[in-house]
Formats: sequence, structure tokens, C-alpha cells
Amino acid sequence: MICLRRSVSFFSGTSDQTQEELVWLKKKERQSMNGLTMMILAVVVLGGAYLIYGRYLAKKWGINPDSKTPAYEMEDGVDYVPADTNVVFGHQFASIAGAGPINGPIQAAMFGWLPVLLWILIGGVFFGAVQDFAAMYASVKNKGRTIGYIIEEYIGKLGKKLFLLFCWLFCILVVAAFADVVAGTFNGFVTADGVTSTVEANGAVATTSMLFIIEAVALGMILKYGRLGKGLNTAIAIGMLVAAVGIGLCFPIYITRPTWHIIIFIYVLIASVAPVWSLLQPRDYLNSYLLVFMIVAAIAGVFISNPSCNLNSFNGFNVDGQYMFPILFVTIACGAVSGFHSLVSSGTASKQIKNEKNMLPVSFGAMLMESMLAIIALIAVASFADGEAAAAGLTTQPQIFAGAIANFLTAAGLPYSLVFTLINLAVSAFALTSLDSVARVGRLSFQEFFMEDETEGKETGSFIKLMTNKYFATALTLILAYLLAKVGYAEIWPLFGSANQLLSVLALVACAVFLKKTNRQGAMLWIPMVFMMAVTFTALGMTIFKLGSAFFTTGLSFGNTLQLVFAVLLLILGVIVAIQGIQKLVGNDKAADGIAGKEKELA
Repeated sequence: MICLRRSVSFFSGTSDQTQEELVWLKKKERQSMNGLTMMILAVVVLGGAYLIYGRYLAKKWGINPDSKTPAYEMEDGVDYVPADTNVVFGHQFASIAGAGPINGPIQAAMFGWLPVLLWILIGGVFFGAVQDFAAMYASVKNKGRTIGYIIEEYIGKLGKKLFLLFCWLFCILVVAAFADVVAGTFNGFVTADGVTSTVEANGAVATTSMLFIIEAVALGMILKYGRLGKGLNTAIAIGMLVAAVGIGLCFPIYITRPTWHIIIFIYVLIASVAPVWSLLQPRDYLNSYLLVFMIVAAIAGVFISNPSCNLNSFNGFNVDGQYMFPILFVTIACGAVSGFHSLVSSGTASKQIKNEKNMLPVSFGAMLMESMLAIIALIAVASFADGEAAAAGLTTQPQIFAGAIANFLTAAGLPYSLVFTLINLAVSAFALTSLDSVARVGRLSFQEFFMEDETEGKETGSFIKLMTNKYFATALTLILAYLLAKVGYAEIWPLFGSANQLLSVLALVACAVFLKKTNRQGAMLWIPMVFMMAVTFTALGMTIFKLGSAFFTTGLSFGNTLQLVFAVLLLILGVIVAIQGIQKLVGNDKAADGIAGKEKELA
């Protein structure tokens, strides 16, 4: 391939001849890869990683099937609730696999299919899956506590406070961005040339999503009190899913975007304080089937149609002023490595694990499944790289994904319009699934910031009681997120990627210290930790420099000013916590043996 590129310089014909040669070279280059080859490679790599590397980590860290998990030890019927593996997997998968693994690879495809493919496979296995597994493992071994507690226990109280503040700010950012995305997706009206019309697809998505919520409450009752077998529970869930989709397609809801903002935040307020068995578990359980169906349909479409790869393998390290480092590794977060996953693994899922052996499929397995979804997104955009998407009026990343999958499945005789609607419905429905999980994590982070272990069970002052009240903590978090959402996700989304990846750095540092202090091998976390440090500090530094320069020259809009403030705060907090963690990691702490003994007693 390199030789072919170099040969261009030896062409001596006319400019037309040179252009023809370049076109021929590009076609020749593309023929070396197609969708089926990418898919087979991904299945082999990801499947092998689970069977070999995942089991290696479980054995190395010491998974104990006989150990009592926090779900039983601290069962409270609200956050700590034992659940079957498929239910917890559904929660984990649906929470982490929203629009991220679709949007990221499609956006990063400007650098070519090769760097995107390599980062998804390498990052997904050795960065993302390891982080998610380690975060859940550390949490389960520490009474289901969050990464913030892990930092306090093994790094220090100051580190914990700073991390929890960082986490809370990050959750506000995520809720604001996702809520605005969902409101835009559900918006039933569009105005063009002064004429307002309804959008049936958006209305169908809105109806289905609302029905999911109602059905989830009913399913939660069945799962908790019905005492039915797994097979019957699964059949009921799939029946509910089909019914919701069918009703949504037949009876779309048309509501304006501002109204949806209010509805969504009211829902999140209720969902983030409700017992997990009543809504969170069953809703994610339902949505996981929808997402798995979408992935299976997409894989089948790739195998049936074997789409061509109309994307160059590599377009350079600088594309339109965007540098591959760090942009590629920030843009593709979900699907490779995402700090948000550590919050779900340690904040909610760890409190539902029935048996330690379930952590491998729930955390490691869910991450690899998300990487597969990212590969499908890459195949989708590669098939559209010659301008087919724009010609078909597909402008957003979910639309491009849905359009490509619909094209693949037309080879099996399925109608394009039906498949496009269903896939777009599946993609859009999942943005809502992450909202209440993130809001719950934000609430827990805020409460934990003001809560001290020595004060638990003791009389506390009115201020601490207010700050640790779950309703107040939730309301404050969501009010700030609502105000930020009014700015629009386009204004705050650029910062989300950098903040998300910085969170992965802090999670990796905390888990590495935990493994060291408990005499477990944590060397596999070092390379991901150092690499992501370089990525995130560079990305945030570039953002601050760009916005800061504009602030002192031309001034900034409210949204960009907010970005600048958040970027500075997140960078300062992240750097301080990272430095503290590294000091503990490379230092010779004589108290390590004592802490290890304490951890073993807790286990």
C-alpha cells in the first residue's frame, strides 16, 4: 500500500492521467478490506479476548464464587438488590452502550478505517474491558462502594473529595448533553422555510420510549414478586418489547422539544431515586434485548451483503486541522475505553451482582459487546464513504448507521423503510437509558462528598443531613443539568469526550492502587493509564488554549465560556487526583500489608 502511494510521484502524464491513477490506487486500496472481513476479524479478536484474556484476569485477581457479595451483604431494596446475571448484564450493557459507540467511530472515520479499527479492537480489549472489570471488581471487594471510596481507602481523603467533585461535575455535563439529545430525538416537529410539519419517526421513537417506562414498572413487579423462571421472564420481556415497538410505529406522539426537556427531567428525577428493581433493572433489561436484536440484525446484514469499504485506510495524522492524536482517542470513547463505564460498574451494577463469577460476563463481556457495535458503525460509515449518505438525506450519525444497516438487510428481501425505522428507533431509544443511571451516580457522588464513614449511624448536623438527602442531592444535580441543557448539547459535547477520558484515567489509577495495596497484580493497568493520561491532558490543554485565546481576543459565547470554566476545573481536579494516585502507586507504602489484610477480612 505504501509502495502504491509512493509510485504516484513517478507519474509523468497529464493532470487527468494523474487523477485517474489516483482514483485507481484508491479503489485498489479499498479492495483489500470489506465489511465481512472486518466483521470476522472483530468476532475472532473480541471472542478470543473474552475466552483467554478475560478468564486470565479473573484467575489473576482471584474471583471467589463462594464470597458473599455486597448485593446480599448490604441489601436495602433500593440500590443494593441481587439480580440474575442476564438482568445485571442488561443494565450494564444498556447503560454504557447508548449513542456513543455509534457516533464516535463515524466521526473518527475521517482519519481512515485502519486507525479506527485498531483503536476499537486494541482499546476495547486492553483498555476498556480491563477498566470496566477492574472497577467492578474493586467495588465488589469494597462493599459495592464507588471509585470515590476506593480512592479514599487506598489513596487518601483529599483525593476522594476531589474525585467526587470531578465526578459530580462530569455527571451534570453528561445528563445535560444526553437530555438535550433525547429531547431533540423525541421532538415531533420540524420547521423548514417557515412551514412546520410533524416528524413521524421521532414521534414513533417517543411513544415507544414512554411505553418502555410503563412496561418496565410492570416487568419489575413480575421479576420481584412473580417468581417465574428465566425462560418465562425472557418471553414476557420480549413480548412487551414487540408490543411497545408496534404501538410506537402506529401511534406516534408529537410534542415540542422544550416540553420534552421538562418531561425528561421529571422522569429522571423520579427514576434516579426509585428502587433499582422497580424501574432501572427492568427497563435496562428490556432495552438490552432491543440493542442485542439490533446488533444481531446488523451482523446478519453484513454477512448477507458483504458491503464494500469505500473508505481510505489512512488519511493522515492531520485531517482538516484535526490531529489524530489526541482527537481519535477522545472521539472514540464508548467502544474503546470510557470513564463513564467505571461509574456504572462501581456505582450501580456492582450493587446487583449475585456472585463474583458473574462480574466477568457483566463487565468484561458487556464492554466487548459494545466494541462489536462500534465495529458495525465503522462498517456502516465505510459503506457510505462515497457520498451515498448525503445523497439519501442521511445527516446524523444514527441516521447513517440505520441507513447502512437497512441497505445491508435489503439483500435479504426486507423492506428498506421498515428496517430503517426499526434500527433508528433502537438507536434513539438508548440515549434515554443512560440518563437515570448517570443521574443516580451523580446523586451518589454528591451525597458521598459530604458523608464521612465516622459519621454514619451517628447524629449529624442539619447541613450534612440536607446535603446527603437523596431527594435534595438529585434535585440540585438535575436543576444544574437542566440549565446547562438549555444551552444545547452542541455547545457542551466537545468537552464531554475529554472529561470522559480523564475520568478513565482516574478510574485506572484508583484500580491500580487498589490492586497493589491488596497484593494483586495490576501491571496490566499501567500502559492504559499512562497512555490515557497523555491523551486527556493533551486534549484538555488544547481546548483550554483555544478557548482561552478566543476569550482574550474576540470574546466567547455563554456556552463556550461554560466550556472553558468546566475544562479548567476538570483539568485541575484530574491532575491533582492523578498525581496523588501515582505517588501511592510508585511509592513503597509500608501499610500495604495491613490494608490487604483488612480487605481480605471484608471479602
